[in-house]
Amino acid sequence: MPEVLVIGGGPAGLRTALFTAKNGLDTTVFDTDETWMHNAHLFNYPGIGSADGSNVRVTLREQVDDFDVDRHQETPVTAVSPTDDGFVVETADADNEYTADYVVLATGANRELTDELDCVCTDEEVIDADVTMETSVEDAYPTGAMVRVEEWQAVISTGDGAAAALNILTKENGEQFHDFDVPAVDFLSTWLSTASARIRPYSCCSRSGTPIA
Repeated sequence: MPEVLVIGGGPAGLRTALFTAKNGLDTTVFDTDETWMHNAHLFNYPGIGSADGSNVRVTLREQVDDFDVDRHQETPVTAVSPTDDGFVVETADADNEYTADYVVLATGANRELTDELDCVCTDEEVIDADVTMETSVEDAYPTGAMVRVEEWQAVISTGDGAAAALNILTKENGEQFHDFDVPAVDFLSTWLSTASARIRPYSCCSRSGTPIA
């Protein structure tokens, strides 16, 4: 069975899937392709000067596919139920039922599935989640518009997905987990061998900024 099951294929859901699959957890995504990103053009996303929202999603899908995420397109999830050792997820295809250790809910403002899980809500009637995105139901993680009244931004949702993934990875790892990559060895060796040449002009100056002979 998948260790992580993500419901929703927008920025939050695919970010979660990217982090968990990249770090060795079997991950499944159900995506109905109903996302506000189809109506977006991004100018405020770090690292992207300008991009069509749908194109960004295509790139995200390619990234998760590279890490062997089991991605189900046009497959609505109809129910989520907690069990003694995880969750059972039902889809519109009545013949298929899925189980997982963790469930990440990334369905935008649609909170029907969290209602089924009986997650605690805030006074503002959004899902009450902590800074790791975990709810009152252990190992269930809502993201994005599910936990915010109005702060609906792709970059915020992406951060929510990353926070949920890191908490899951921390639980699996038994200690705080950091998804931090370093350059490939050949690149790193080249960078280190030329570092002194790049740094020297700045380290060999007087306090006035005048180069020292």
